[in-house]
Amino acid sequence: MTFKLFSEHLLIVVAAEVLALAVGLPLGVLCYFSPKARKPILWVVDVLQTIPALALLGIIMVLAGAGKQTVIIGIALYSLLPIVQNTNLGLLQVDPGVKEAACGMGMGRMYRLIHVEFPLAFPVVFTGVRIAAVNAVGSAVFAAFVGGGGIGTAIYKAIRIQNMNMLMQGTATLMAIAIALDLSMGWVEARIKRGHSSMKKAPARRN
Repeated sequence: MTFKLFSEHLLIVVAAEVLALAVGLPLGVLCYFSPKARKPILWVVDVLQTIPALALLGIIMVLAGAGKQTVIIGIALYSLLPIVQNTNLGLLQVDPGVKEAACGMGMGRMYRLIHVEFPLAFPVVFTGVRIAAVNAVGSAVFAAFVGGGGIGTAIYKAIRIQNMNMLMQGTATLMAIAIALDLSMGWVEARIKRGHSSMKKAPARRN
């Protein structure tokens, strides 16, 4: 296991999640704004989860070529479901009274979304991002099959040459990354939820 493979793996995960957020957040907002669009969008991102990883990567490789870009796009597609679902769900769960108050203050739809609704929905949205990121750590192993590098390269080589020490080292590193990411994002999520609870209690104390 080398630092190069470790850094490649992290780069793939980060790039894939940035791409997933760039696509998933707007889709989640669209689901919230348009009930007609909600069902087909959620259906598509749900179907993407059912496609076997190697089959999906094979399709992407035909279109985008072999390399990191293939696995980054693939992981981003797999990450869409929790991000889109939680963005839509978080916005739907915002207190209707808060929305009505914002409308009463003359706020436009987008202004209300950015400054009122999305901040209140953020804890739920972040949970979806956390799920997607942790899953991406494991999915990035498939980069080895399309020339993308990462820890999967060491694991695949270890299986091929039947080197148990290399296999255990690669697997342990992968598990350590996933656990560390989950714990750190869980800590951030807990702080966000505490801050969110304080924000909701503040008006009640003032009243």
